[in-house]
Amino acid sequence: MHLRGVTMQTITIAPTLSIDPSTGSLTFQSEQNPNCKLQSHFNVSVKINGQPVDLLPDSWEILEQDKPVKRRSPSGTTAQTRLLLSTVHPGVTVALWLGVTGDNSITFLQMQIHNDSADTLVLEQMTLMNTVPGSLSLGEGGTVPDLTFYSHGWQSWSSTSAIRQGEKQHTSILKRFQNPMVVNPGTPQPKDRDHFTGDMFGLLGDLGSQAGLLVGFLSQKQQYGSLEARLSPKASLKVWANGDQVHLLPDAEVITDPLWVSFVDLGQPDPLESYLDAVALEHEILSNSPVPVGWCSWYHFYQQIDTKNINANLDSVITLQPDLPLPLFQIDDGFETYPGDWYDFTDGFPHGLRPIVDKAKTAGLTPGLWLAPFIVHPKAKLVQEHPDWLLRDQRGELVSAGFVWNSFTLALDLTHPDALAYACDVIRTAVEEWGFEYLKLDFLYAAALDGVYQDPTLSRAQVLRMGLAALREAAGPEITMLACGCPFGSALGLFEAMRISADVNGYWEPHFPPVSPILQNEPHMPSARNAIHNILTRAPLHNRWWINDPDCLLVRPDTHLSLSEVQSLSSVIGLTGGSILISDDLPQLPKDRLRLAQVLLPVIGERALVMDLLERDMPTCLRVDLDGPTGPWHLLARFNWEDGPVDLEFSAERFGLDTDTSWRLREFWTGDVGLMRAGLPYPSEAVPSHGVRVAAARQFDPSQPAYLGSDLHLSQGMEVSDWKSKRSSLAFTLELGHKMDGSVQMYLPWQHKETSINGAAVELQADSGANIYTLYLSDANGTEIHIKG
Repeated sequence: MHLRGVTMQTITIAPTLSIDPSTGSLTFQSEQNPNCKLQSHFNVSVKINGQPVDLLPDSWEILEQDKPVKRRSPSGTTAQTRLLLSTVHPGVTVALWLGVTGDNSITFLQMQIHNDSADTLVLEQMTLMNTVPGSLSLGEGGTVPDLTFYSHGWQSWSSTSAIRQGEKQHTSILKRFQNPMVVNPGTPQPKDRDHFTGDMFGLLGDLGSQAGLLVGFLSQKQQYGSLEARLSPKASLKVWANGDQVHLLPDAEVITDPLWVSFVDLGQPDPLESYLDAVALEHEILSNSPVPVGWCSWYHFYQQIDTKNINANLDSVITLQPDLPLPLFQIDDGFETYPGDWYDFTDGFPHGLRPIVDKAKTAGLTPGLWLAPFIVHPKAKLVQEHPDWLLRDQRGELVSAGFVWNSFTLALDLTHPDALAYACDVIRTAVEEWGFEYLKLDFLYAAALDGVYQDPTLSRAQVLRMGLAALREAAGPEITMLACGCPFGSALGLFEAMRISADVNGYWEPHFPPVSPILQNEPHMPSARNAIHNILTRAPLHNRWWINDPDCLLVRPDTHLSLSEVQSLSSVIGLTGGSILISDDLPQLPKDRLRLAQVLLPVIGERALVMDLLERDMPTCLRVDLDGPTGPWHLLARFNWEDGPVDLEFSAERFGLDTDTSWRLREFWTGDVGLMRAGLPYPSEAVPSHGVRVAAARQFDPSQPAYLGSDLHLSQGMEVSDWKSKRSSLAFTLELGHKMDGSVQMYLPWQHKETSINGAAVELQADSGANIYTLYLSDANGTEIHIKG
């Protein structure tokens, strides 16, 4: 039902939400914190007959107002209202959908444009939020706000971070070489201070008041969403859906994806939680896929692969299974002559890939393959044979997909039915004929470039979503698929895993001689630093939207990474719970470097809390909450991103732990043990440049035996499968799933008399006068330990 007739009176939709037609504005206020409020405006920018037009006037004419209807939403039941607005162009109307959750804490906004005129509208922007300076309040902090903006990048490799007031956003100087790959064409790239942008979602917060405005689209099925924040002279935020010059024909309509708006408490350790969970529910995502663990060919061999070196590493994977189980064996780029000509193998694979797949399956492994179905090398035969499949610009020139393989690459136009059919046929062939069960699909952004599509009625987001859905159907539901180089919103619900970082590299900073010095600050280019950066800043997505893929683990000694940098890379990958794929030449890997991978298996798998996510560009504090037979514990990590040694400390306050208790800590990489309590942090001195310290923290009860940790597993607790403590005895079992020697440490409140391992008597070594003991094990897997007092 709806009410007809023009109205200019303020419309109260909920206690926290109202519309003022006389100013064309929306007001939203936090019920929990009345000092958090905003006033926002809407707009629709189009071109009609080549002329730019803003469809919504400053004052609205509301033609219809629906009575509120209760509907289910990703955040529970919402009361939704529809307002139909007239526009400056006769025959064109704009409908606003406004919803509020039952507790009035979250607002949903959605816009629909209907063209009942005789003209074709070319869509530019659909602005769902525009808070001008002075119309946004983030609570009562200090006299000077301490503002921060969490800027989320468009696709896998795009830099994501919190940017503080007074800073500049990281942008690339490579422009046409790289921007087509990592930058949404509809999102500006500002270079001035206090002016930031992001994609799909973002958080504008005040660290003084501990209040923030969390805004994000629940999906990107219709358009790509952009955000633009200005932090001075006063905070403001603009959010819009990109029109992409889509043609809205007469008697046609277009609708945006729903926009989520809420005020959040920055004091909680996971401020993005409610929005990220809502997006997962919107796409019916279930986080039940196993975390991929395996080997990848790329970061040692790059494109120089052949049957010989692939088989040598396959043999090593098979031989190492008792010590280092790597169930996934993934062949990366280099088997094909040129990307685009996927059925043409290089001379290094005279019999194709099927023999390797069969060998891997016989050994009980999962064969995986890299493909890039939407990007085309300019030397590929496809360019000459099917030029009509390729995306072009307004001048009819081929659109660049960025500089890859020392060439400016090209892209398929998936609105050409034959181009999409070809991409799907490649996927079906890889699965059904070649036998692969895991697909890494790369350079997927190429289907969403700025260009003139053969179907001008589809947005770039709609084109890519259509393409990815078609690939999923071609692969089938049983195939595990990893998206890479992919705009995030397009892949939701279609892929089990998503690359969330720039490519890793054997150098800390981007290294491309002879121009390396001018590229050191490039935010998206391959490097260990850039990979770690996004692994941390996108950690909250893991086990919500997909399994985070942090790119590969490099542990070999002949890279240009220091041991401390390798430990940091290993720690970040292990602690954030995502995929673990080793990309070293396994036959050449020394045992001490093999151990750096062993300590990550089995995978921790849990989502890490980034304790300083909104405080700095590159976070330094992680917390992982774990529970097991030994009881609950926390993994705490402190990183030193400086270029020299730094003294770090662990404090209960910094990590959000109970300050009324004492905590026993054991640091993994050094084996140091100590105490932490309120006012008494646990120090870690002279942490090397780009190094890390990872401590297991357990509440300390001096009357009870306690497991402190081990050098067997980064978690310092997951290796314990059973723990039985009695008045003067202790029995526990270790299970790693692979062979490994090492030591465990424990606290005993009583004097021990007998210790046995699998029934054989051994000596228990006392470490200090604090009743801390160490037990050395030649093969810890399956070990049963008994200690009597």
